[in-house]
Amino acid sequence: MPRTTSKMDPRILRSKSALRTALLQLMAQQPFHAITITDIVRQAGYNRGTFYANYGTKEELLNDMIEDKIQDLLLAFRAPYEKIDVFYPHELHAHSVMIFDHVARNADFYTVLTHSEVLPALREKILVSLKQIIMEDLRCESCETKVIDTELMVIYSLHALLGLIFHWIESGFVHSPLYMQEQLVRILHQQSGVKLEVKSKH
Repeated sequence: MPRTTSKMDPRILRSKSALRTALLQLMAQQPFHAITITDIVRQAGYNRGTFYANYGTKEELLNDMIEDKIQDLLLAFRAPYEKIDVFYPHELHAHSVMIFDHVARNADFYTVLTHSEVLPALREKILVSLKQIIMEDLRCESCETKVIDTELMVIYSLHALLGLIFHWIESGFVHSPLYMQEQLVRILHQQSGVKLEVKSKH
């Protein structure tokens, strides 16, 4: 974990921001494992003393960068239900879906990490974080009456959502956030009464 420092000190905020930006810039050029702390501080315009005042290793810096983005992502994920008591996913409105806006605002971060060796770690951290808040925030009464394992349903749904998000990132954001929001909502609406016919095998 990053070393504890005063978040109110603007010098610390500036140095942390510069180090994160430097690491992201370097990761766009070379694999994470090949990047050194010397590379990071040189890119950021700081010295090693500044780096070690904030982080012990480059892995701590990467984790801090990821955790910062995940916290913002969680706020975006909660947006559709944070002010209501009962949440029906199949009745979701596109304008209330904020997660694609979050990804678009942080396009550089997600693009670089999606094409890097740390992608599996990023996806796992996002999955674990989203699963935790869903299990804490929401209760599925219909799942209980239908004897559906809520945890398995959450995992299934999150893998589908993350698959959609990372496909969008890998496509180079070919669609707008609004388009992705509308498509997600339509998919959820469609699934509430979906009927699939088996194609002829002859």
